[in-house]
Amino acid sequence: MERSRFGLSRELTRLSAGQVCLRASMSGMRMSAPLMMLAQAGSKAAVGAVVAMFAVSQVFLLLPAGRFADRHGLKLPLRLCVLAAASGICLAAIVPNFATLCIAAALCGPAANVANLAIQRHVGRSIHEPSELRRAFSWLSIAPAAANFLGPFMAGIAIDLAGFRTAFALLATMPVLAWLLIRSTPELAPAAPIAAHERAPAWDLLRDPVFRRLLLMNWLITVSWDLHNFMVPVLGHERGLPATVIGGVVGLYAVGAASVRLAMPLLASNLREWVMITGACAATGLLLVAYPFTSSAIAMGVCSAALGLAFGSVQPMVISMLHQITPHHRHGEAIAVRLLSVNVSMVAMPPLLGLATGAIGVSMMFWSMGLLVGGFSPLGRKLRGTTEVVH
Repeated sequence: MERSRFGLSRELTRLSAGQVCLRASMSGMRMSAPLMMLAQAGSKAAVGAVVAMFAVSQVFLLLPAGRFADRHGLKLPLRLCVLAAASGICLAAIVPNFATLCIAAALCGPAANVANLAIQRHVGRSIHEPSELRRAFSWLSIAPAAANFLGPFMAGIAIDLAGFRTAFALLATMPVLAWLLIRSTPELAPAAPIAAHERAPAWDLLRDPVFRRLLLMNWLITVSWDLHNFMVPVLGHERGLPATVIGGVVGLYAVGAASVRLAMPLLASNLREWVMITGACAATGLLLVAYPFTSSAIAMGVCSAALGLAFGSVQPMVISMLHQITPHHRHGEAIAVRLLSVNVSMVAMPPLLGLATGAIGVSMMFWSMGLLVGGFSPLGRKLRGTTEVVH
């Protein structure tokens, strides 16, 4: 179904606002749950286990969720996501301990990403011009950046003023608000059904070398973001920073990401996906190497914002390219494979980061990831010339 530019803009506004609310509940929990564990004298390995739970259930849910979105569209997946996120965070507010934090993480993590999957699929099916895809996903990608600032900062203030229970209760209201914003969005006509005997498995998408390269570079950037978000609360706690300051440092990443994404829609017709992805990987590598040399909250905040500028330019370009190299009836699956490639590593990375930090220190973790991401940045040149035609 075609949309006028004005109608699509209104729709994007509603979807973006709802995505901010739902993702803010998850990002706030990602910051406050580790802090609660540290406040209860939990080990770094236990902190890593809680953070890993934000991704572990997604390993099993994302591919079915992608197919579910391909069959059912936008609203049914979103209703289920809102229910999961709100109920999980409410449980942590009622009984805040290691077990309930793990349950809350296992519910609100997938809820945010499956909702994101459904929204991206919906927008991708509404547009058929490459430059308009870049513009739309640039606008839509501002929502996660805003949420990644709002969630941690709001939770940090609530923790300092009223404690962890109040912070969790506040975060639990955000998914409900998301549904109130999105429920009036009209559904698109369903994609043409594919016969069961013609339906290829999701992993068949990996036969495309462009798809594989795109997933690898997206994975490197996302794991770098995950490393940063994991290390900042640990580093801030070791340096005696209050929760509000730690939340602000984490949130400044989102300020940087939002800044670059605000500029990208205005420049969409002149942007090229492969250039942005290659440049972001190179810049991320340099910034991660430099980050351990920061010695104050201000310096940490500046480096966090700079990383946000690099990270923030990647997601809309990756999603735009993904929709251009895969057919309409497999958009949900393609987005799910991308998210799964990220979340499989996220399950293992936080506990490993917790153990490795105790053994080799924070600096070595930043330097290792910086060298890895920077070393793979030239691979982006092989994405050149693959995004001129939308399926």
